[in-house]
Order: sequence, then structure tokens, then C-alpha cells
Amino acid sequence: MKANVTHFPLTFKRPAGTSRGVMNIKNSWILSLEKDSIVGKGEISIIEGLSAEFVDVTSFESTIQAFCEAVKKDDHDSIQTILTTNSSIRFAYECALADLKNGGLGIIFNNAFYSGKRKLPINGLIWMGSEDFMKEQIDAKLSEGFSTIKMKVGAIDFEKELELLHSIRKNYSATEITLRVDANGSFEPHQAVKVLEQLAELEIHSIEQPIKAGQWNEMHKLCSSTPTPIALDEELIGINDRKLKIELLETIQPQYIILKPSLHGGISGTQEWISLAEERSIPWWMTSALESNIGLSAICQLTAEYSNNLPQGLGTGSLYTSNVENGLVVENGFIYRN
Repeated sequence: MKANVTHFPLTFKRPAGTSRGVMNIKNSWILSLEKDSIVGKGEISIIEGLSAEFVDVTSFESTIQAFCEAVKKDDHDSIQTILTTNSSIRFAYECALADLKNGGLGIIFNNAFYSGKRKLPINGLIWMGSEDFMKEQIDAKLSEGFSTIKMKVGAIDFEKELELLHSIRKNYSATEITLRVDANGSFEPHQAVKVLEQLAELEIHSIEQPIKAGQWNEMHKLCSSTPTPIALDEELIGINDRKLKIELLETIQPQYIILKPSLHGGISGTQEWISLAEERSIPWWMTSALESNIGLSAICQLTAEYSNNLPQGLGTGSLYTSNVENGLVVENGFIYRN
């Protein structure tokens, strides 16, 4: 089997602000597998400062090239060694294999989403920035028909961010607009207690990762008494062993978990997280790791394998100045294939 990779950098239409800094360009690579003149594709997507396997472009591309050589040689041991510690490569490889098997048509799961018969509800994402910029985004998302808004918090003055949330609540009740916030681990545990109380007054649906990952006992304390539901995100990164996943879920006992296949063990790792969470009655939803439409379509198809009707974080395809056209449409708070 032939294997090659192409660097596919994505340029943001506007700088994307998070508590980890501002992104202007997002690095991605397209992995192509070819057999019998059929080509299957998958996207290797990393987020600098978040993807556990990424240090810099040079060393990461060396790993990708080594992986391609292992695939060409059918070196099973080397393939598995790389996949074990590289969620982004595992996701791309699993997608490319599925696409190849299904004729190179972009079919990862041949289900109702791929055929255009199922729409997935999604949240409208509000990036960090100046107060005016964030308000501008909020107004735009509401006018576009989104009923769930997700706002990044923790980078600018939190009191100003609260004011923005208050301004939404003045005009829209919790039954009209669902509000989610994403802290990206920006609060200290002692700060988080007050933050959770303030958010509860606004009937916030959930807060993603209020404190930095790795503080399991502190996170458990917050989850056990929080008036605002907590969703784990970064907490799951790098946890690929089944026993460790179970230990994390049973120690922290979160209200939700959020899954990104490129960060959480590819398709297979994500499916394992879902199975373990559902066994413990922990709801989940899916988000992208800022993939292009290639990876985004695959994640949508994976999501549609389940009967989960929570709004997903899958509306990121329109962030870039250039993208791959593959039939994905975002309309009135839903994503679907045309």
C-alpha cells in the first residue's frame, strides 16, 4: 500500500483567541493511502500547546514520514508504536483506511449523516478578544439561528465576560438560548468555586475544563458540589489506557465529557471513551480539533453513529480563508451534508 502526506496549513479569517494564546494559522496534514488505484484520505490535526504529541513542525513531520514508511513496508510493530502515542495520526490513519475501503468517496461511516438524511445540532463558537469583538460574534451567531452559544472565557477580564453573558440573558432566557462556556483550564481551584457560583446565576449549561488538567482530586471536589455542570476536555488528553480512563471517570465523576478524536485516541479511542462514559451514565458531546472539512466530515459521521442529540462542537469549518469543499453545510444551528 502506498502512503504519503501533504502539509495543509489553514489560515484563520480572523485571529482565534483562546486562554493559550492567539492562533493565526492552524497546522494540518493530509494522509493519503492508495491501493488498487483507490485513494483514502484522513486529516492529521494538531493544536499547538494542546496536542500531546506535538513539539514542533520539524520533529512532528519526521514522525509522520516514519509512519508512512512503516505503512509502505507493512511494518505492523512500528505502525502500532507510532499510533499508540499519536492520537492525531491514529485518527487520520483510521479515517484513511475507512475511506479506502469504501472506495475513496469520503465515506468513513456510511450512515444517515453521510447520505444527507440527518442533521446534527451544533453550538455557535465565540472566540476570545475585545469586548466589542466578542459581542459582535454573539450577535452574529444569534442572527444565524444558533440556539446554543459557546463562549471562551478566562483570557480577558472575567467580570467583562460575565457582563457579556448577562447581556445575553437579559434578552434570552435559558429555555430560548443555551449558554456554554469554555475556560481551557484558566482558573485556579480556589477561583473556580466562585466562578461556578456566578455562572449558575446565569443558568449556564456547562463549563469546560475550569481548572488545568491533571488535578483529579481538585476536579472531583468541584464536580461533587458544583452548581454549574462541569465538562472534561483537556483532562482526557494523553489518557489512552482503558484502566486509566476508568480510573479518571470514577475518580472525578464529571457531569459531561467532551471528545476530540484527534486528541483522544482517534476513532477507536473516542469510541472507547463513549462506551465507558455511557456505562457510568456520563453524557458526552463531540467537538473538532479545528480540522478542515476533511476531518470535520469524518467526525460528523462518527457522531452520527450514536443517538446523541446534544449540540456538538462541529461548526469550525467556516473559520478559514480556504478549505476543502465536500458538501458540509452549516445552517440555523445545524450541520449536514448537502
